[in-house]
Amino acid sequence: MSLRGRVAVLVAAAVAVAVAALSLAAYFSIRSQLRDAFDASLLARAQAAVEGALGNPNQLAAVPADALGDVRVAVVASDGRAVVAEGGIPPPLGADELAVARRQAASSVRSVAEGTGTMTVVAVPAAQGTALVLAESTQATDDTLRSLRLTLLLIGLLGVAAAGAVGLAVARAGVRPVERLTAAAEEIARTEKLDPIAVQGTDELARLTTAFNSMLVALDTSRTRQRQLVADAGHELRTPLTSLRTNVELLVQSDASHPEARLSDADREALMADVRAQIEELGSLVGDLVELSRDQDVSAREQAVVDLADTVDRAVERARRRAPHLTFALAVEPWELVGDPAALERAVMNLLDNAVKWSPPTGTVTVQLHDGVLTVADQGPGIAADDLPHVFERFYRSTTARAMPGSGLGLAIVAQTVARHGGTVTAGPADPAAVPTGTRVTVQLPGHALS
Repeated sequence: MSLRGRVAVLVAAAVAVAVAALSLAAYFSIRSQLRDAFDASLLARAQAAVEGALGNPNQLAAVPADALGDVRVAVVASDGRAVVAEGGIPPPLGADELAVARRQAASSVRSVAEGTGTMTVVAVPAAQGTALVLAESTQATDDTLRSLRLTLLLIGLLGVAAAGAVGLAVARAGVRPVERLTAAAEEIARTEKLDPIAVQGTDELARLTTAFNSMLVALDTSRTRQRQLVADAGHELRTPLTSLRTNVELLVQSDASHPEARLSDADREALMADVRAQIEELGSLVGDLVELSRDQDVSAREQAVVDLADTVDRAVERARRRAPHLTFALAVEPWELVGDPAALERAVMNLLDNAVKWSPPTGTVTVQLHDGVLTVADQGPGIAADDLPHVFERFYRSTTARAMPGSGLGLAIVAQTVARHGGTVTAGPADPAAVPTGTRVTVQLPGHALS
Protein backbone atom coordinates (compact mmCIF):
# COMPACT_ATOMS: atom_id res chain seq x y z
CA MET A 1 0.00 0.00 0.00
CA SER A 2 1.24 3.46 -0.86
CA LEU A 3 1.92 6.09 1.79
CA ARG A 4 -1.12 8.13 0.79
CA GLY A 5 -3.26 4.97 0.96
CA ARG A 6 -1.98 4.18 4.44
CA VAL A 7 -2.68 7.73 5.60
CA ALA A 8 -6.23 7.60 4.19
CA VAL A 9 -6.89 4.23 5.85
CA LEU A 10 -5.50 5.42 9.17
CA VAL A 11 -7.62 8.58 9.08
CA ALA A 12 -10.74 6.58 8.17
CA ALA A 13 -10.02 4.05 10.92
CA ALA A 14 -9.48 6.79 13.50
CA VAL A 15 -12.73 8.50 12.49
CA ALA A 16 -14.57 5.15 12.52
CA VAL A 17 -13.44 4.47 16.07
CA ALA A 18 -14.37 7.98 17.17
CA VAL A 19 -17.78 7.82 15.46
CA ALA A 20 -18.49 4.38 16.90
CA ALA A 21 -17.60 5.52 20.41
CA LEU A 22 -19.72 8.68 20.13
CA SER A 23 -22.62 6.78 18.57
CA LEU A 24 -22.62 4.15 21.30
CA ALA A 25 -22.42 6.78 24.02
CA ALA A 26 -25.25 8.78 22.44
CA TYR A 27 -27.42 5.70 21.90
CA PHE A 28 -27.10 4.35 25.44
CA SER A 29 -27.64 7.81 26.90
CA ILE A 30 -30.78 8.43 24.83
CA ARG A 31 -32.12 4.91 25.54
CA SER A 32 -31.69 5.41 29.25
CA GLN A 33 -33.39 8.79 29.16
CA LEU A 34 -36.32 7.54 27.04
CA ARG A 35 -36.94 4.54 29.25
CA ASP A 36 -36.62 6.56 32.42
CA ALA A 37 -39.05 9.12 31.02
CA PHE A 38 -41.52 6.38 29.98
CA ASP A 39 -41.36 4.77 33.43
CA ALA A 40 -41.78 8.12 35.20
CA SER A 41 -44.73 9.02 32.97
CA LEU A 42 -46.51 5.71 33.63
CA LEU A 43 -45.85 6.00 37.37
CA ALA A 44 -47.25 9.55 37.39
CA ARG A 45 -50.37 8.39 35.56
CA ALA A 46 -50.85 5.59 38.08
CA GLN A 47 -50.58 8.00 41.01
CA ALA A 48 -53.13 10.32 39.35
CA ALA A 49 -55.50 7.43 38.62
CA VAL A 50 -55.62 6.37 42.29
CA GLU A 51 -57.85 9.37 43.07
CA GLY A 52 -60.30 8.49 40.26
CA ALA A 53 -62.44 5.57 39.36
CA LEU A 54 -59.52 3.33 38.53
CA GLY A 55 -58.47 3.22 42.17
CA ASN A 56 -61.84 1.73 43.29
CA PRO A 57 -62.18 -1.97 42.50
CA ASN A 58 -65.94 -1.77 42.10
CA GLN A 59 -65.78 1.15 39.71
CA LEU A 60 -62.79 -0.33 37.77
CA ALA A 61 -64.75 -3.52 37.12
CA ALA A 62 -67.47 -1.47 35.39
CA VAL A 63 -64.99 0.41 33.09
CA PRO A 64 -64.85 -1.07 29.56
CA ALA A 65 -61.34 -2.28 28.66
CA ASP A 66 -61.53 -0.45 25.32
CA ALA A 67 -61.69 2.86 27.16
CA LEU A 68 -58.24 2.26 28.66
CA GLY A 69 -56.52 1.84 25.28
CA ASP A 70 -53.22 -0.08 25.38
CA VAL A 71 -52.86 0.28 29.14
CA ARG A 72 -53.69 -2.71 31.30
CA VAL A 73 -55.11 -1.80 34.70
CA ALA A 74 -55.79 -3.87 37.81
CA VAL A 75 -56.42 -3.35 41.50
CA VAL A 76 -54.65 -6.05 43.45
CA ALA A 77 -55.38 -6.86 47.07
CA SER A 78 -52.85 -7.93 49.64
CA ASP A 79 -54.04 -11.54 49.36
CA GLY A 80 -53.28 -11.55 45.62
CA ARG A 81 -56.84 -11.13 44.29
CA ALA A 82 -57.02 -8.73 41.36
CA VAL A 83 -59.87 -6.77 39.78
CA VAL A 84 -59.54 -5.70 36.13
CA ALA A 85 -61.67 -3.63 33.76
CA GLU A 86 -64.61 -5.21 32.02
CA GLY A 87 -63.26 -7.52 29.32
CA GLY A 88 -59.72 -6.47 30.05
CA ILE A 89 -56.49 -8.45 30.28
CA PRO A 90 -54.81 -8.33 33.69
CA PRO A 91 -51.31 -6.86 33.79
CA PRO A 92 -48.39 -9.06 34.87
CA LEU A 93 -48.52 -9.38 38.66
CA GLY A 94 -45.78 -10.45 40.98
CA ALA A 95 -44.15 -9.99 44.34
CA ASP A 96 -43.36 -6.32 43.70
CA GLU A 97 -46.99 -5.43 43.25
CA LEU A 98 -48.06 -7.46 46.32
CA ALA A 99 -45.41 -5.68 48.36
CA VAL A 100 -46.99 -2.32 47.43
CA ALA A 101 -50.48 -3.61 48.29
CA ARG A 102 -49.23 -4.79 51.67
CA ARG A 103 -47.59 -1.38 52.19
CA GLN A 104 -44.11 -2.97 52.20
CA ALA A 105 -43.00 -0.63 49.41
CA ALA A 106 -44.08 2.87 48.47
CA SER A 107 -44.21 1.99 44.76
CA SER A 108 -42.65 -0.36 42.22
CA VAL A 109 -41.48 -0.12 38.62
CA ARG A 110 -40.28 -3.10 36.63
CA SER A 111 -39.93 -4.37 33.06
CA VAL A 112 -41.53 -7.66 32.04
CA ALA A 113 -40.85 -9.52 28.78
CA GLU A 114 -44.06 -10.61 27.15
CA GLY A 115 -44.15 -12.27 23.76
CA THR A 116 -41.76 -10.46 21.43
CA GLY A 117 -41.98 -7.19 23.34
CA THR A 118 -41.49 -5.67 26.74
CA MET A 119 -43.96 -4.11 29.18
CA THR A 120 -43.39 -1.68 31.97
CA VAL A 121 -45.39 -2.48 35.11
CA VAL A 122 -45.88 0.12 37.87
CA ALA A 123 -47.76 -0.19 41.16
CA VAL A 124 -48.86 2.52 43.62
CA PRO A 125 -50.79 2.21 46.89
CA ALA A 126 -54.61 2.46 46.65
CA ALA A 127 -57.40 2.43 49.29
CA GLN A 128 -58.18 -0.33 51.76
CA GLY A 129 -54.93 -2.32 51.47
CA THR A 130 -54.86 -2.52 47.72
CA ALA A 131 -52.51 -1.35 44.98
CA LEU A 132 -53.27 0.08 41.57
CA VAL A 133 -51.20 -1.65 38.87
CA LEU A 134 -50.69 -0.20 35.39
CA ALA A 135 -48.84 -1.99 32.58
CA GLU A 136 -48.06 -0.60 29.13
CA SER A 137 -46.04 -1.93 26.20
CA THR A 138 -42.70 -0.19 25.41
CA GLN A 139 -43.14 -0.86 21.69
CA ALA A 140 -43.24 2.83 20.76
CA THR A 141 -40.04 3.53 22.70
CA ASP A 142 -38.37 0.47 21.20
CA ASP A 143 -39.34 1.62 17.70
CA THR A 144 -37.84 5.02 18.41
CA LEU A 145 -34.60 3.43 19.63
CA ARG A 146 -34.53 1.15 16.56
CA SER A 147 -34.80 4.18 14.28
CA LEU A 148 -32.11 5.91 16.31
CA ARG A 149 -29.75 2.94 15.87
CA LEU A 150 -30.27 2.94 12.12
CA THR A 151 -29.75 6.70 11.92
CA LEU A 152 -26.54 6.56 13.94
CA LEU A 153 -25.24 3.69 11.80
CA LEU A 154 -25.91 5.60 8.58
CA ILE A 155 -24.31 8.73 9.99
CA GLY A 156 -21.29 6.69 11.09
CA LEU A 157 -20.85 5.10 7.66
CA LEU A 158 -21.17 8.46 5.92
CA GLY A 159 -18.68 9.93 8.39
CA VAL A 160 -16.16 7.16 7.74
CA ALA A 161 -16.56 7.54 3.97
CA ALA A 162 -16.14 11.31 4.23
CA ALA A 163 -13.13 10.85 6.52
CA GLY A 164 -11.56 8.45 4.02
CA ALA A 165 -12.01 10.98 1.20
CA VAL A 166 -10.65 13.81 3.33
CA GLY A 167 -7.80 11.58 4.49
CA LEU A 168 -6.91 10.75 0.90
CA ALA A 169 -6.93 14.43 -0.04
CA VAL A 170 -4.79 15.29 2.98
CA ALA A 171 -2.44 12.43 2.17
CA ARG A 172 -2.04 13.65 -1.39
CA ALA A 173 -1.24 17.15 -0.21
CA GLY A 174 1.11 15.87 2.49
CA VAL A 175 2.92 13.39 0.27
CA ARG A 176 3.39 15.83 -2.59
CA PRO A 177 6.61 17.35 -1.07
CA VAL A 178 7.92 13.83 -0.47
CA GLU A 179 7.22 12.98 -4.10
CA ARG A 180 9.10 16.12 -5.21
CA LEU A 181 12.04 15.16 -2.99
CA THR A 182 11.95 11.59 -4.31
CA ALA A 183 11.87 12.79 -7.91
CA ALA A 184 14.79 15.14 -7.24
CA ALA A 185 16.79 12.32 -5.61
CA GLU A 186 16.06 10.01 -8.55
CA GLU A 187 17.14 12.74 -10.96
CA ILE A 188 20.40 13.19 -9.04
CA ALA A 189 20.99 9.44 -9.08
CA ARG A 190 20.34 9.32 -12.82
CA THR A 191 22.38 12.39 -13.88
CA GLU A 192 24.92 12.47 -10.99
CA LYS A 193 24.46 16.23 -10.87
CA LEU A 194 24.63 17.22 -7.21
CA ASP A 195 22.52 20.36 -7.58
CA PRO A 196 20.73 21.44 -4.37
CA ILE A 197 16.97 20.97 -4.11
CA ALA A 198 14.73 24.00 -3.59
CA VAL A 199 13.50 24.22 0.02
CA GLN A 200 9.84 25.13 0.51
CA GLY A 201 8.41 26.06 3.90
CA THR A 202 9.82 25.46 7.36
CA ASP A 203 8.21 22.14 8.33
CA GLU A 204 9.79 18.73 8.85
CA LEU A 205 9.94 18.04 5.12
CA ALA A 206 11.76 21.35 4.63
CA ARG A 207 14.25 20.27 7.30
CA LEU A 208 14.63 16.92 5.52
CA THR A 209 15.31 18.75 2.25
CA THR A 210 17.86 20.98 3.96
CA ALA A 211 19.59 17.94 5.46
CA PHE A 212 19.57 16.27 2.04
CA ASN A 213 21.14 19.39 0.52
CA SER A 214 23.82 19.33 3.23
CA MET A 215 24.51 15.71 2.32
CA LEU A 216 24.80 16.71 -1.34
CA VAL A 217 27.28 19.46 -0.46
CA ALA A 218 29.36 17.01 1.59
CA LEU A 219 29.21 14.44 -1.20
CA ASP A 220 30.20 17.03 -3.80
CA THR A 221 33.09 18.18 -1.62
CA SER A 222 34.25 14.60 -1.12
CA ARG A 223 34.01 13.86 -4.83
CA THR A 224 35.92 17.03 -5.66
CA ARG A 225 38.64 16.07 -3.17
CA GLN A 226 38.86 12.60 -4.69
CA ARG A 227 39.14 13.96 -8.20
CA GLN A 228 41.77 16.43 -7.09
CA LEU A 229 43.65 13.70 -5.28
CA VAL A 230 43.60 11.46 -8.35
CA ALA A 231 44.72 14.32 -10.59
CA ASP A 232 47.48 15.37 -8.22
CA ALA A 233 48.56 11.79 -7.66
CA GLY A 234 48.76 11.20 -11.40
CA HIS A 235 50.83 14.33 -11.81
CA GLU A 236 53.17 13.49 -8.94
CA LEU A 237 53.58 9.85 -9.94
CA ARG A 238 54.38 10.71 -13.54
CA THR A 239 57.77 12.29 -12.70
CA PRO A 240 59.34 9.43 -10.67
CA LEU A 241 57.88 6.82 -13.04
CA THR A 242 59.30 8.62 -16.08
CA SER A 243 62.69 9.00 -14.42
CA LEU A 244 62.64 5.37 -13.28
CA ARG A 245 61.74 4.14 -16.76
CA THR A 246 64.49 6.26 -18.32
CA ASN A 247 67.12 4.84 -15.97
CA VAL A 248 65.93 1.26 -16.51
CA GLU A 249 65.98 1.71 -20.29
CA LEU A 250 69.48 3.15 -20.03
CA LEU A 251 70.61 0.09 -18.07
CA VAL A 252 68.99 -2.25 -20.60
CA GLN A 253 70.61 -0.46 -23.53
CA SER A 254 73.98 -0.53 -21.79
CA ASP A 255 73.77 -4.27 -21.24
CA ALA A 256 72.80 -4.85 -24.87
CA SER A 257 75.46 -2.57 -26.39
CA HIS A 258 79.08 -3.31 -27.38
CA PRO A 259 81.37 -3.84 -24.37
CA GLU A 260 83.28 -0.67 -25.16
CA ALA A 261 80.00 1.35 -25.11
CA ARG A 262 78.73 -0.03 -21.85
CA LEU A 263 78.56 2.06 -18.67
CA SER A 264 81.48 1.94 -16.34
CA ASP A 265 81.09 0.21 -13.02
CA ALA A 266 81.00 3.56 -11.22
CA ASP A 267 78.34 4.98 -13.56
CA ARG A 268 76.36 1.77 -13.33
CA GLU A 269 76.50 1.84 -9.52
CA ALA A 270 75.42 5.50 -9.49
CA LEU A 271 72.56 4.73 -11.84
CA MET A 272 71.45 1.77 -9.69
CA ALA A 273 71.58 3.98 -6.59
CA ASP A 274 69.43 6.52 -8.42
CA VAL A 275 66.94 3.77 -9.32
CA ARG A 276 66.78 2.57 -5.70
CA ALA A 277 66.21 6.14 -4.49
CA GLN A 278 63.44 6.62 -7.03
CA ILE A 279 61.80 3.36 -6.00
CA GLU A 280 61.93 4.42 -2.34
CA GLU A 281 60.49 7.82 -3.25
CA LEU A 282 57.75 6.14 -5.27
CA GLY A 283 56.91 3.79 -2.39
CA SER A 284 56.81 6.69 0.04
CA LEU A 285 54.54 8.63 -2.31
CA VAL A 286 52.17 5.67 -2.69
CA GLY A 287 52.05 5.24 1.10
CA ASP A 288 51.25 8.92 1.53
CA LEU A 289 48.50 8.72 -1.06
CA VAL A 290 46.98 5.70 0.66
CA GLU A 291 47.01 7.53 3.98
CA LEU A 292 45.39 10.61 2.49
CA SER A 293 42.69 8.52 0.81
CA ARG A 294 41.45 7.30 4.19
CA ASP A 295 38.58 9.69 4.83
CA GLN A 296 37.11 7.79 7.75
CA ASP A 297 36.80 9.54 11.05
CA VAL A 298 39.09 8.28 13.80
CA SER A 299 36.05 6.92 15.68
CA ALA A 300 35.45 4.47 12.80
CA ARG A 301 38.98 3.11 12.90
CA GLU A 302 40.96 1.09 15.38
CA GLN A 303 41.30 3.08 18.59
CA ALA A 304 43.38 2.67 21.68
CA VAL A 305 44.55 4.64 24.68
CA VAL A 306 47.76 6.34 23.54
CA ASP A 307 50.45 8.00 25.62
CA LEU A 308 51.60 10.71 23.24
CA ALA A 309 54.92 10.99 25.08
CA ASP A 310 55.78 7.37 24.24
CA THR A 311 54.80 7.96 20.62
CA VAL A 312 57.07 11.02 20.43
CA ASP A 313 59.95 9.12 22.06
CA ARG A 314 59.74 6.33 19.47
CA ALA A 315 59.53 8.77 16.59
CA VAL A 316 62.52 10.78 17.83
CA GLU A 317 64.56 7.57 18.20
CA ARG A 318 63.83 6.68 14.59
CA ALA A 319 64.70 10.21 13.47
CA ARG A 320 68.05 10.01 15.30
CA ARG A 321 68.92 6.85 13.40
CA ARG A 322 68.04 8.53 10.11
CA ALA A 323 69.92 11.77 10.87
CA PRO A 324 72.80 11.01 13.26
CA HIS A 325 74.46 14.32 12.39
CA LEU A 326 71.65 16.32 14.03
CA THR A 327 70.99 17.02 17.69
CA PHE A 328 67.52 16.32 19.05
CA ALA A 329 66.56 18.30 22.17
CA LEU A 330 63.69 16.30 23.69
CA ALA A 331 61.46 17.41 26.58
CA VAL A 332 58.13 15.59 26.86
CA GLU A 333 55.50 15.08 29.53
CA PRO A 334 52.95 12.23 29.59
CA TRP A 335 49.71 13.03 27.74
CA GLU A 336 47.03 10.39 27.28
CA LEU A 337 44.35 10.36 24.59
CA VAL A 338 42.18 7.91 22.68
CA GLY A 339 43.08 7.58 19.02
CA ASP A 340 44.80 5.67 16.24
CA PRO A 341 48.34 4.86 17.46
CA ALA A 342 49.80 4.18 13.99
CA ALA A 343 48.35 7.38 12.50
CA LEU A 344 49.60 9.49 15.40
CA GLU A 345 53.11 8.06 15.18
CA ARG A 346 53.17 8.61 11.42
CA ALA A 347 52.11 12.24 11.91
CA VAL A 348 54.85 12.85 14.50
CA MET A 349 57.38 11.14 12.22
CA ASN A 350 56.35 13.40 9.33
CA LEU A 351 56.95 16.46 11.50
CA LEU A 352 60.41 15.19 12.41
CA ASP A 353 61.26 14.27 8.80
CA ASN A 354 60.27 17.78 7.73
CA ALA A 355 62.46 19.29 10.45
CA VAL A 356 65.38 17.00 9.53
CA LYS A 357 65.08 17.87 5.84
CA TRP A 358 65.34 21.61 6.47
CA SER A 359 67.87 21.58 9.31
CA PRO A 360 71.53 22.55 8.68
CA PRO A 361 74.09 19.69 8.88
CA THR A 362 74.89 20.30 12.55
CA GLY A 363 71.60 21.85 13.58
CA THR A 364 69.31 21.09 16.49
CA VAL A 365 65.73 19.90 16.33
CA THR A 366 63.76 20.83 19.45
CA VAL A 367 60.85 18.58 20.40
CA GLN A 368 58.59 19.50 23.32
CA LEU A 369 55.32 18.10 24.68
CA HIS A 370 53.58 20.01 27.46
CA ASP A 371 49.86 19.95 28.40
CA GLY A 372 48.96 18.21 25.18
CA VAL A 373 50.81 20.75 23.00
CA LEU A 374 53.52 19.23 20.80
CA THR A 375 56.06 21.57 19.18
CA VAL A 376 58.76 20.61 16.70
CA ALA A 377 61.21 23.39 15.83
CA ASP A 378 64.22 23.37 13.50
CA GLN A 379 66.99 25.84 12.67
CA GLY A 380 66.39 25.85 8.93
CA PRO A 381 65.65 28.80 6.65
CA GLY A 382 62.03 29.01 7.78
CA ILE A 383 58.86 29.30 5.74
CA ALA A 384 58.25 32.31 3.54
CA ALA A 385 55.23 34.44 4.39
CA ASP A 386 53.63 33.67 1.01
CA ASP A 387 54.01 29.92 1.54
CA LEU A 388 52.87 29.83 5.18
CA PRO A 389 49.09 29.63 4.48
CA HIS A 390 49.59 26.67 2.12
CA VAL A 391 52.05 24.40 3.92
CA PHE A 392 49.32 21.96 5.01
CA GLU A 393 47.76 21.65 1.55
CA ARG A 394 48.17 18.45 -0.44
CA PHE A 395 51.08 18.41 -2.91
CA TYR A 396 51.97 22.02 -2.14
CA ARG A 397 55.70 22.64 -2.39
CA SER A 398 57.39 26.00 -2.19
CA THR A 399 59.87 27.13 -4.82
CA THR A 400 62.84 26.21 -2.65
CA ALA A 401 61.36 22.78 -1.80
CA ARG A 402 60.87 21.62 -5.38
CA ALA A 403 64.55 20.79 -5.78
CA MET A 404 64.48 18.61 -2.64
CA PRO A 405 63.09 15.07 -2.23
CA GLY A 406 59.54 14.73 -1.05
CA SER A 407 55.97 14.64 -2.33
CA GLY A 408 54.46 17.61 -0.55
CA LEU A 409 52.11 15.31 1.39
CA GLY A 410 53.86 15.01 4.77
CA LEU A 411 52.33 18.05 6.44
CA ALA A 412 48.98 17.39 4.73
CA ILE A 413 48.92 13.98 6.44
CA VAL A 414 49.77 15.67 9.75
CA ALA A 415 46.88 18.13 9.35
CA GLN A 416 44.45 15.35 8.41
CA THR A 417 45.47 13.12 11.33
CA VAL A 418 45.28 15.95 13.85
CA ALA A 419 41.85 17.01 12.57
CA ARG A 420 40.57 13.44 12.86
CA HIS A 421 41.61 13.41 16.51
CA GLY A 422 39.87 16.72 17.23
CA GLY A 423 43.08 18.78 17.46
CA THR A 424 44.65 21.75 15.69
CA VAL A 425 48.00 22.32 13.95
CA THR A 426 49.76 25.57 13.06
CA ALA A 427 53.13 26.53 11.58
CA GLY A 428 55.28 29.60 11.95
CA PRO A 429 58.82 30.84 12.56
CA ALA A 430 60.68 29.22 15.42
CA ASP A 431 62.55 32.44 16.31
CA PRO A 432 61.40 35.52 14.38
CA ALA A 433 64.36 37.52 15.71
CA ALA A 434 66.97 35.05 14.45
CA VAL A 435 68.47 34.62 10.99
CA PRO A 436 67.60 32.07 9.76
CA THR A 437 64.30 31.99 11.63
CA GLY A 438 63.71 28.24 11.50
CA THR A 439 60.25 26.66 11.55
CA ARG A 440 58.06 25.66 14.48
CA VAL A 441 55.04 23.41 13.97
CA THR A 442 52.60 23.29 16.90
CA VAL A 443 50.09 20.48 17.39
CA GLN A 444 47.42 20.53 20.10
CA LEU A 445 45.50 17.33 20.84
CA PRO A 446 42.66 16.78 23.35
CA GLY A 447 43.35 14.43 26.22
CA HIS A 448 44.54 14.55 29.81
CA ALA A 449 47.79 14.44 31.73
CA LEU A 450 48.78 11.26 33.52
CA SER A 451 48.91 11.55 37.29
